[in-house]
Amino acid sequence: MFKENLKMSWMNLIHNKMRSFLTMLGIVIGVASIIALITIVKGAMNGMTSEFSSFGADKISVQAMGTPLKQGLIDSDIQKLAEIEDVAGVSPTLSGNTTVVYKGNEKTDVSVQGKNDVYFSKNKDLVETGRGLTILDIENKNNVCLIGANIANELFWGEDPVGKKLLISGVTYTVVGTLEKSNSFSDSSNNDAVIIPYTTSMSILSTGYISSVDVYMGDSNHSEKITADIEAVLKQAFNYKGNSFTVMNMQDMLASFNRMTTMLSLMLGGIASISLIVGGIGIMNMMLVSVTERTTEIGLRKALGAEPKRIQQQFLLEAVFLSLFGGAIGFLLGALIAWGVCALIGANFALSTATVLLALGFSAAIGIIFGIAPARKASRLNPIDALRSV
Repeated sequence: MFKENLKMSWMNLIHNKMRSFLTMLGIVIGVASIIALITIVKGAMNGMTSEFSSFGADKISVQAMGTPLKQGLIDSDIQKLAEIEDVAGVSPTLSGNTTVVYKGNEKTDVSVQGKNDVYFSKNKDLVETGRGLTILDIENKNNVCLIGANIANELFWGEDPVGKKLLISGVTYTVVGTLEKSNSFSDSSNNDAVIIPYTTSMSILSTGYISSVDVYMGDSNHSEKITADIEAVLKQAFNYKGNSFTVMNMQDMLASFNRMTTMLSLMLGGIASISLIVGGIGIMNMMLVSVTERTTEIGLRKALGAEPKRIQQQFLLEAVFLSLFGGAIGFLLGALIAWGVCALIGANFALSTATVLLALGFSAAIGIIFGIAPARKASRLNPIDALRSV
């Protein structure tokens, strides 16, 4: 009986192709919108999350504004931060702009950054050729440097920079390595940067204080405790003066970012679902018209002994057919749109199973919900009244 109803429902839809297509158009638009919007947003957000993570999910950043008496951190403060439990390393940063010269060729407005060996041990893919800074470079205040890709190309064109001498603010440095060229946001500044030991950079930048520090966690599960311990050290360092420092836990920021992306996806899905509801109303309207048009057919079937539940099942199947076909077309259309947009904006195209199930499941549910009323109306028709309409 069920197979027969399936066949009859299918044949009825085939005989009214144009009307069936126009009826399912709302479902097509709704499902396509859900698939496209959620996939595009997820692809873009995944890229941003990945980029965000590259800053270091295992890292806590400290900005020291200081006080009138102490304008930043000193080596003893860095040492105290390094001694905190579950801290794997501390990397101070000093930065400024300067001029570099090689064989009379000058490059101005170059970013000079003071780093230590921890920075390179935690960013192992940073060095393209040569080596990074070592603990001996830091302790001995060696005049060594690593140069960014743009500086290597402009000043050392056709030469291997490693081992060459470079003037930085009038002081001779030995190039010990070059930095990996990267287009990513996190490393883009290194393309035009010179990195030297932070102990050496203090003289170039004429400062005795460190204003920026990255604290690497040994176990990021203890980030809250480590953050509290860092704040305790900094409060003591700045004599408990307010607004003298900020501590930014990247893991907390990443979690907040993920919550925002989830909320945004749900909101877009909810907006697109309105199209599905409109499509469901269209299906109900079409099915009600179909019941009116086929009153004679229903009367004849009932007069020949067809049970009301069989009539109801047939009309309900037609509504579900319309909804599911619309959902399938919408899925293909939405996936195609998402793929095109992701390729255009450079985002990852990742169609999740949950998104597909949500869209198709919702479209099937719409077919059932909005198909019940016409199906019940058809099943409750009096066969005598129905036959009078002949």
